[in-house]
Amino acid sequence: MSKGTINVSVDNIFPLIKKFLYSDHEIFLRELISNATDATLKMKHLANIGEAEGVEYGNPMIEVKLDKKKKELRIIDQGIGMTKEEVEKYINEIAFSGAEEFIEKYKDKNGKDAGIIGHFGLGFYSAFMVAKKVEIITKSYKDEPAVHWSCDGSPEFTIEKADKKERGTEIILHIADDSTEFLEESRIRELLVKYNKFMPIPIKFGTRTETLPKPEDAKEDDKAPTKEVDNIINNPNPAWTKQPTELEDKDYNSFYRELYPMQFEEPLFHIHLNVDYPFNLTGILYFPKMTNDMSIQKDKIQLYQNQVFVTDNVEGIVPEFLTMLRGVIDSPDIPLNVSRSYLQTDGAVKKISSYITRKVADKLKSLFNNDRDGFEKKWNDIKIVIEYGMLTEDKFFEKAQDFALYPTVDDKYFTFSEFKEKIKDVQTDKDDNLVLLYASNKEEQHSYIEAAKEKGYEVLLLDSPIVAHLLQKVESKEEKISFVRVDSDHVENLIKKDDAQISKLSDKEKETLKTFLDGVIPKEKFSVQLEALDSNANPFIITEPEFMRRMKDMQKTGGGGMFGMGGLPEMYNLIVNTNHQLVSEILNTKTDKKKERLVNQALDLARLSKNLLKGEELTAFIKRSYEMIK
Repeated sequence: MSKGTINVSVDNIFPLIKKFLYSDHEIFLRELISNATDATLKMKHLANIGEAEGVEYGNPMIEVKLDKKKKELRIIDQGIGMTKEEVEKYINEIAFSGAEEFIEKYKDKNGKDAGIIGHFGLGFYSAFMVAKKVEIITKSYKDEPAVHWSCDGSPEFTIEKADKKERGTEIILHIADDSTEFLEESRIRELLVKYNKFMPIPIKFGTRTETLPKPEDAKEDDKAPTKEVDNIINNPNPAWTKQPTELEDKDYNSFYRELYPMQFEEPLFHIHLNVDYPFNLTGILYFPKMTNDMSIQKDKIQLYQNQVFVTDNVEGIVPEFLTMLRGVIDSPDIPLNVSRSYLQTDGAVKKISSYITRKVADKLKSLFNNDRDGFEKKWNDIKIVIEYGMLTEDKFFEKAQDFALYPTVDDKYFTFSEFKEKIKDVQTDKDDNLVLLYASNKEEQHSYIEAAKEKGYEVLLLDSPIVAHLLQKVESKEEKISFVRVDSDHVENLIKKDDAQISKLSDKEKETLKTFLDGVIPKEKFSVQLEALDSNANPFIITEPEFMRRMKDMQKTGGGGMFGMGGLPEMYNLIVNTNHQLVSEILNTKTDKKKERLVNQALDLARLSKNLLKGEELTAFIKRSYEMIK
C-alpha cells in the first residue's frame, strides 16, 4: 500500500466543493452515475474500433446498491476501469478530465465524440458532499492488477492492490451523519428517476417481482407464478434518441406519458428536433392544450446533456414563448457551469434558440398546409403560444403570417391576408383605411356585435390576454390598417363613411339637452356626446374609446405603464342619439323630476347592455323599472 497527497492548488478543496461548487447536494448521484456511464461508453467505443482485443463488451449495466445498516451506498459499473497510473492521473489531480482526454484521442473523423458526458473532471468529488469517506475499487480492461483507492475527505489518500476480478469500477460512499437521507431507498429511487431516467446504460436498483403467465394446465384458482428480476429504473433508448422515421404517433404519445405520467390528456401534436450542424441537438417538443393563463404553464420542458437531466428551466435555450410547451431538449453543445446545474449564455445558445424557433414555425406551417381543418380545430388550444411568439419574436412574426388564424364571432377562420381581402370592399373608411372590427367577449358585447353584423361587417373574436399588445404590433407592421373593438363607438362611427345623419334637433335644443344631461349624468364616469344617428339606433349608447381601453388592457398584462397610463380611471363615452324618439321626449318633458327619471332609466339600460350595472345600482334600476310599469 502506498500513500500520497491529492494534487490540488489549495490546502483543502473539499470544503469548497461541498459549499460552493455544488449548491444542491443531491446531484452527487447524477455525477457518479454519469461517470459510470462514461466508463461504459468508453468500453463500448474501444470494443467497436478493435482496441480492446480479447475483451467482450457484453450487456453491461450500472448497479446502485444501498446498505442502510453499514451506511454505505455503492455505484458499480462494468466499464473501462482504471489502472493504478490512471487512478493517480484522473482521481488524484482534481480538474483533470479523463473524459476530455478520451474524446480528443478517440473522436471520429467528423470530430464527433462517443457520447461521453463528463467535461470538468470534478464530478467524482461531489461524493464528498454526502460521504465522510469514499473508496474506489477498480480493474482496467487491460491486463493489470485491480486498484483500491481510499480517501476520508482530506487531501491524503491511500492506494493499494485489490482482488477484484471483473472489469469495471465500484464506488463506495460511507454516508456522513448529516446526509443520512441518502440511505433511504425512496430518496435514492427519487434521484435516479429525476436525473437518470433516460441514461444510455441500464441502471439497476434492487429487484422487483414479475408475474409470469399461468401454465396451460393451471387451474382457475391457481396463482400466477412470479420471479424476481432486476429492477431497471431507466429507459436507455428514449424516443428523442431515435430518428423520426423510426417512430409513429403512438410512440410519441407513449413517450409523452412517460415524461408526464400524471398528464392524462394527449398532446395536440409534436415537433421532433434533430440537427447535427452547426451544433448537435435532438429533442421532442409537444403542444399540449393551452389555457389563457400563461403564468402556470412554464418549466415543463426538460433539458438534458447526453441523456443526463440538467434542469427544467430552459429560458435562454428555448425562446420564451415556447417555454409553455412540454418535452425534451438534449444537446452536448449547451454550455453549462462547472457543476452542470445551469446554462451559461453564449453565441451557441442563441443559435440553438433561433433554430428551435424556425423549426417550430416550419412545423406549424406544415400542419396548416396539410390539414387546415384540423389546425383550425386546434387553434383555440394553441393560439396563446403562437400569438405570444408573434409578439416577442420578429422572425416568428414574419413566418406566422402563413398560419396564424383570425377567427370571427361566427367561428370562421382566416389568415390575415385572407381576412383583409374579404372585408376590403365593405370595411374601408373614407380615408382609405381598412378597419378590422373585433370583439373580446361574445356574450358581453353581443348587442354591439349584432349591430355590426347588421351593417354587413365581419367581426373577429380576439380574446387572448395579450391581444392588445399584439394588435399594436400588427398595426405598426401594416400600413393603413387599424383594429377597432365593436364596443368602442356606435356602429355608425366605427367605420367612418362620407354620408352623415342630419340631427332632428336644432342647435339650441341640443345645447339645452346637453346642459341638462351634464347636470344629471356623473361627469367622473361619462363624457356626454350628442350625435345624430339612425332613429332605430338606441337612444343612449355607452362606448369606451379604443386607445384608452387598449392601454388599460395592456397595463393588465404589462406594457401600459410605459405610456404613463398606470391606474387609469374607468371613463366611458355616453353617446346620446338626437334622432331617437325617447331623446326628444326627454327634451320636451316639462318636469325636471320626470325628465331625470327618464335619463337615469335610459342610462341604466345602456349600462346594463355594457355589463356595467351591478350591486346597489342594479337593485335601484330594477325597483325603478317596476315602478314605471305600474
